[in-house]
Amino acid sequence: MDIKQLRYFIALAEELQVTSAAQRLHMSQPPLSQQLKMMETELGVTLFHRNGRHLEITSAGKTLYEHALSITRMMEEAKAEVKESGIGVRGKLSIGINTLSDERLPEILSTFRTLYPKVTFKIQQNETNTLAKLVKEKILDVAIVRLPISLEDYDYAIVGAEPLYFVTGKEDSPPQSVTANGAISYEAISEYPLILPSTEGLGLYHLILDQFHARGLSPAIVGECSDIGILVELVASGFGASILPRSSLHRYDNRDIQTYEINGPQATSSSAVIWLKQHYLSKSAQKLIELLTSSSSISTYN
Repeated sequence: MDIKQLRYFIALAEELQVTSAAQRLHMSQPPLSQQLKMMETELGVTLFHRNGRHLEITSAGKTLYEHALSITRMMEEAKAEVKESGIGVRGKLSIGINTLSDERLPEILSTFRTLYPKVTFKIQQNETNTLAKLVKEKILDVAIVRLPISLEDYDYAIVGAEPLYFVTGKEDSPPQSVTANGAISYEAISEYPLILPSTEGLGLYHLILDQFHARGLSPAIVGECSDIGILVELVASGFGASILPRSSLHRYDNRDIQTYEINGPQATSSSAVIWLKQHYLSKSAQKLIELLTSSSSISTYN
C-alpha cells in the first residue's frame, strides 16, 4: 500500500459510501472500488462489509483506519517541518480566542508582529468548547481558553490567573453585607438575580457554580450570555448582577456598573493556551506560545 491508497481508505472509512467518498476525493467510483479491492487482496482481510450502497467497516478495517490516520498525519507534519527548515518564522497562524481571553493579548500580538513580520494572522473568537473542537479538527493552530475544560487531547500552558468580582448596576443599592474593605460574600451574592457569562460550554460558568455549591448555596440564575459586552450592558441596565474576571471589567469599562471584591477563599479564573497533542506545531505557533508564557514562571504541560 502507498500513502495515496491510505487516503482513499480514510475517505471510505469516514464516508461509509463509495459514491460520497469518490466525490470527496474528486475521482470516479470504479477506480476507488478497484483500489479498495487491491488493498483487501494485499492484506488478505475484508476491510468493509457491503450493505447495498453503504459500507460497514470491519474490525480489521478499524485497525487500519487508526494506523492510516497516524501515517498520513506524520507525513503531513514531516512535509510541513521540512518546508519550514531554513526559511525562518513565517506563514499564517490561526489563533482562537475566548470572549474572556487574557487582556494582555493585543500587546503580545503586537510584540510578536514586530519580532516576526513575515507571519500573518487569522484570529477567531468563540466559546471555549468550540475553540477546543476547532483545535482538535486542526482548523486552529492554538487557542487561548478559559479553564476548567477537559485537556486530555491537548498540550497546554497556563498564561494567567485573576480574581473574580461581583458586578451590579450603578443604580442598584449597594449590598448591605459589604465589608469595610468593600468585599461581599457568596452567601450575600446568592440573594441576587444573576446573569452568568455564557452557557455550560464555558469553563468559567462551572467555576462560578462550583463556588456556590461548595458553600451549600443555590444561586438565583436568571440568564446566561456568551457576549461579555452585552452581559455588562445588561448588568448596567439593572437586568441582573454578575460575576466576572478582572480582565472583563478592564476591557468593558462602564461607568454604569459598580464592582466588589468577593470575600473569603475563592478560586481564580485561569487562562491557558492549548494545542493538539502529538501534532506538529509550526515555528510561528511555538514562538507565540513562548511569548505568551515568557512573563510567567508556570510550566508547559503535556
